[in-house]
Amino acid sequence: MMTARFETALRGAAVVALLAALAACGANGQADERMETAADVERAMRELSNQGRWGADDEIGAANFITPGKRRQAASLVQEGITVSLAHDIVEEETVDGPTHLLREVLRVSETGGSDRLQYTGSYHGYVHSHLDSLDCHVMIDGVGHTGATLAAIEEAGGCPKGSIHALRNGIVTRGVLFDATLLPGKATAEGWLEPGTPVRKADLEALEEIQGVRVAEGDVILLHTGRWLRRAALGPWTRDDAGVAGYHADVAYFLKERGVAFIGHDMSTDVAPSGIDGHDGFPLHELALVSLGVGIFDNLDFTEAAEMAQRLGRYEFLFTAAPLRIRMGMGSPINPTATF
Repeated sequence: MMTARFETALRGAAVVALLAALAACGANGQADERMETAADVERAMRELSNQGRWGADDEIGAANFITPGKRRQAASLVQEGITVSLAHDIVEEETVDGPTHLLREVLRVSETGGSDRLQYTGSYHGYVHSHLDSLDCHVMIDGVGHTGATLAAIEEAGGCPKGSIHALRNGIVTRGVLFDATLLPGKATAEGWLEPGTPVRKADLEALEEIQGVRVAEGDVILLHTGRWLRRAALGPWTRDDAGVAGYHADVAYFLKERGVAFIGHDMSTDVAPSGIDGHDGFPLHELALVSLGVGIFDNLDFTEAAEMAQRLGRYEFLFTAAPLRIRMGMGSPINPTATF
């Protein structure tokens, strides 16, 4: 038989356990997912952090979710054997949205063949070249990246000493999920694109799961089609600062954490602009994904053909493959990912 003192202690322990559970709920972002101010972003940086989750020597972050079993499952998605590029043609002239371009110069040509030289006039990072950011170094908070690379270490090494793009040299093979934001009611224009500045929030991704009949799972790459390249072809290029970007709202970070997303991709610079975050009009999702969650980012991809194929097949999941260039200490790489249906 329980004594009164033991019953009281048991009830007290239950209350403590409940409070601890509620505190844990807040810690993993379930209780408070507000993302309205810079303070909310700072809170989410702490609450959602995967820093140290895979050990002190880790260099790939959430890509650890892509297991051999995940790759086999992704390969089983191939039915038609149709492969679609998810990159845009490399820009070879200066444009409003891409002041940096590729210089392609013929060095030799003869009856036996030719060779050329490829060189960017500046960084491939930015708003027009399809590329993959390195997990560390390209984006840091207070001089520190996701795996612990520091500003001082970068300067000393002359590159990214840890968490560089070289850590992904063996390639990315997993399940890709295309979120076609033009299917969201009331979001897209009649021409088939979202206007710059249109946010796509966590709730929108959840709505698209219902619309498209797909659910994101651990180790997936999620890709957001806003129709950027369709709009650009019709109306011409524009800059982020002048017109904005239709893209992910920062509250999507909670979706990434809940589902165990490995990588995200977008057809422009990922973050919606303006950000909608009071006191933070930069790239809050870049910071949350890369630095806190360890989720890699593909920028400036082109989903025009993939969206058409997905709609024709009625299937928004596929085998996703990508392989960055083997650049030691690189802070990213030009990329040409593919979707195989």
